[in-house]
Parts: sequence; C-alpha cells; structure tokens
Amino acid sequence: MQEKEAGQTCSAGGHAAPRDARQAEEQERRLRERVGGIAHTIVVLSGKGGVGKSTVAVNLALGLARSGMKVGLLDADIHGPSVPLMLGLEGAGVKSDGQSIQPVPYAHGLKVMSIGFLLGGRDEAVIWRGPLKMGVLKQFLSDVAWGELDYLVVDLPPGTGDEPLSICQLMPAADGAVVVTTPQQIAITDVRKCVTFCRKLGLPVLGVVENMSGFVCPHCGERSEVFGSGGGERMAEEMGVPFLARIPMDAEVMHSCEAGGPYVERHEGTEPARAFQAVCKVALALKAPQDGCCE
Repeated sequence: MQEKEAGQTCSAGGHAAPRDARQAEEQERRLRERVGGIAHTIVVLSGKGGVGKSTVAVNLALGLARSGMKVGLLDADIHGPSVPLMLGLEGAGVKSDGQSIQPVPYAHGLKVMSIGFLLGGRDEAVIWRGPLKMGVLKQFLSDVAWGELDYLVVDLPPGTGDEPLSICQLMPAADGAVVVTTPQQIAITDVRKCVTFCRKLGLPVLGVVENMSGFVCPHCGERSEVFGSGGGERMAEEMGVPFLARIPMDAEVMHSCEAGGPYVERHEGTEPARAFQAVCKVALALKAPQDGCCE
C-alpha cells in the first residue's frame, strides 16, 4: 500500500497535514469514550520478530474469550499483520456505518481488528512514515466499535519503536505487558530492552514467556534443546520480573497458526496448551472479584 493511499493529505515533506482542530477534538473524544469501555488492556511485545509473539497474543485472547470474558484483539503490527492468517480470517472485510468501524467477529465473541483486513492481499506492502502509522493506530482505538470489553489484547510489532510507543501513549492506563522471547541469547539481549522500555513508560511487566523452549519428539518422547532452554527464565530473574511459562516447540502449534485455528481451541491438555493457560491465568487475576470474575 503506497503512502498516498493512507487516506490522509500529505505535505510535500511527507508529513501528514494538520487536521482540522474540531475534527481532532472529536477524535480525542471518541478515543476517550472507546478506551473507557475497556476494563483491562494487555500488550504483547518482543524485542525481535519471529519469536512467536503473535502466537501468544492470539492464544491468550482466545483463552480469555473461552473463559467467558468479553475480549478484543488488536493487531497493531502495521507492516507484518499475522492475526488474520492465524484466525483464518484472511479476506474478511470490515464494515462501517459512517460513524464507527465494526471489528471482525470470531468464535466465543472475540472481536478482531487488523490492518490486514484493509489491504488488497497478503502481498500488499504498507509503505508509510511514522505520522501515518500513528494516525491509523489512533483510528483503531477511536473509530472501532469495541463496545464494553473485559480485555483488549494488543499484539505489538517487535522492538521499541514508533508503534509500541504510540499504543502505550494512547493507552496510558494499560494493565501490563506480556514479553515473549526464545531461549537463545541473541533474542534475550533484545528482550531485556523491552523490559527497560516498559519500565520507562511505567507499564507493568506481567511476565515473560519463553517460546520454542525445547522440542519433544512426538514419536519417542525424547526432548532436544534445539534453541536451548531456560534463558528466558534466567533473564526474568535477573531483571526482577515474573516468569510465566515455557512453550515447547510443537509442530501442531505451527500447523494451527497456518491453518487458521488457534492451538488452545484444538489441543487442550497438552504441554503448550497448559503454558498458554498459565498466561491466561495471570491475565484473569487482573479482574477483582467485584468485576464478576470467579475465583
């Protein structure tokens, strides 16, 4: 998608032209109204791409929805939206009544929004500068009819750049972050920076998830430490943040993502499913008994 297709007028310098003050004020009002209807917000982030951040976000959101919660899932990765594929929603269009954009519905009442729904196809690239990306992320919060939610799970792009910073600034009352890593040192070095990022923004770290933590052969049961194991837990201990779970490498996790059916929906009782449930348990603990959550 070329920058000129972003739906905003750009100046010669490539920056978004100033919005009409009244229009900007109305958007701010809608943003406060939408965010006000969300009880809890959890962001899922990582220091590197390819560590399974979106897999954790999708299974966390669906796990919460299956627990009876009202849940929204926002795919905030503008350049690499994975959520539509993982949920089997590629090609789903969004509807608008002229005032609000309707999120795409999924099983168990889960509401989903992604830039992927607005692109012409999976090969279309988003070529935008920072101001345009900020504008779209703001629209996802101010113009999408999320309704009353118990949880909004936000799948952030990797790193600590514009998009993660923008979302955290737009939702300063977010409850916390789930940080995803793999065991090897090259990933952990970048993930440590995510923890520091959260601390500088005053965003609590709910915990660290170590993905691809060992491989158990489905035939003989032997465990192999392909990428090592325990690096995420050691990092969490060193940084003074909770460690939530290890998710082992499992071919079914990959197949579930590519087939458009979240793992927790099809493989209850397995080791990866128990790991995803451990993350859900931490999220559910955010709801006080008076919120209507059962102990």
